[in-house]
Amino acid sequence: MGAVRVAVNGFGTIGKRVADAVSLQDDMKVVGVVKRTPDYGALYALHKGYPLYVPNEDALKNFEKVGLRVAGFLDELLEKADIVVDATPGGQGMKNKKIYKKYNIKQIYQGGEKPEVAEISFSSLCNYDEALGKNSARVVSCNTTGLLRLICSLKSTLRIQQVRAVLIRRAADPREIKKGPINSIVLNPPRLPSHHALDVKTVLPNLDIVTAAVVVPTTLMHVHYVTVKLREEGVTRDDVIKILDEARRIVLVSSGKTGIKSTAQLIEAARDIRLRSDIPELVVFEDSINVDGDEIMLFQAVHQESIVVPENIDAIRALFNLASAEASIRKTDSSLGLSKQFFLL
Repeated sequence: MGAVRVAVNGFGTIGKRVADAVSLQDDMKVVGVVKRTPDYGALYALHKGYPLYVPNEDALKNFEKVGLRVAGFLDELLEKADIVVDATPGGQGMKNKKIYKKYNIKQIYQGGEKPEVAEISFSSLCNYDEALGKNSARVVSCNTTGLLRLICSLKSTLRIQQVRAVLIRRAADPREIKKGPINSIVLNPPRLPSHHALDVKTVLPNLDIVTAAVVVPTTLMHVHYVTVKLREEGVTRDDVIKILDEARRIVLVSSGKTGIKSTAQLIEAARDIRLRSDIPELVVFEDSINVDGDEIMLFQAVHQESIVVPENIDAIRALFNLASAEASIRKTDSSLGLSKQFFLL
């Protein structure tokens, strides 16, 4: 087949990044994006040359009020697409599913949706092959993507018995000005475990994993403290470093080499050389890696705005059976400029 025609419904934090990533691929193209509100995001879409669509008549009137012309309605866009990437707010994707099925096109949803929205919950490093030829996939959330990248990278070499993780979550994305908390640490949720372990198990159903989470007043990144218990002893810290250093979409950051000890410094480093300061890689703080008997302990950081973008691109290829997991991951990483040496440049 020719280039896969991709529609992006929802052009916010994730949607605009997915559209830009699609535009960098030679086997897919953006045929249109959908915006509900005529704001700076709509202006950006027009600047990029993406045909701009609206969901309904009410939205059209709002665009007309400010003098922005659109190409048409969502229904018209779906007629031109082979697949739709739904990046609308959590819960809206399930409502949109009825519309997508009407046009008999493939669908990709985001982690804010419940697992039953799609045939499979997707993580490139864990279950790419299981998604081949499916009609729909749900790319798991940013936190789940980060946990799965670590777990499946270790799992490829080591025998994992259980995983325990504490998630220190950012309160909101940088552009979200109406969310807190302010001067507070909030249990998320108050009862244990948190939902993140259940989300991991939608991809690795037999994994023994428990997670807890708190929300803190920052917008930059999430941080995880992860303990992995192995079914074997004799694994050394150097063994773990070697596995993670060779893993896809994981970068080890040493404070001794870079001076980086915080999420603020990570984002500042990204500002120097990355579009939008994005860090689609999972960042593991190398100095934090410790092995005690059969347990591995470490801190890792997740850039919530961009970590799922490579997975969305791979999911498109998987659903159309365009490439093997290795070929797709290599192609996606190359096109997006992901680099193991990123923080040493």
